[in-house]
Amino acid sequence: MTQESIIDIAMAKRSAETAEIMRRYNDVFQHHDPSALDDLVAEGCVIENTTPAPDGARRKGKAACVELWSAIATGPGTRFDIEETYVAGDRATIRWRFWMADGRSLRGVNLMRVADGRIVEAMGYVKG
Repeated sequence: MTQESIIDIAMAKRSAETAEIMRRYNDVFQHHDPSALDDLVAEGCVIENTTPAPDGARRKGKAACVELWSAIATGPGTRFDIEETYVAGDRATIRWRFWMADGRSLRGVNLMRVADGRIVEAMGYVKG
């Protein structure tokens, strides 16, 4: 087996693991059920949120990240449309559209990073 094959196999395995974590993460928002977040988020997780503009608020630590995502996932009358999730190794890009209770929407992306089977970093960006 060549070195390139070993690297490709390792990358494919990491990508499959990351894809499964992102599927479970997206389900939190699709089903308005944040109960899985405790298992998905690492202790040292860091979020750079989409608001306030221009840089967004920074959240550090599992508790802060779970709190923010739980609030977003359970917002009354809101929903996320997942447009695409792209995974490469330990990184993922989620392209989404968020519908607010008043019918307006925002489009954006999250840049995610996974380590040891948990989300360690999330950076959110919106259009406009």
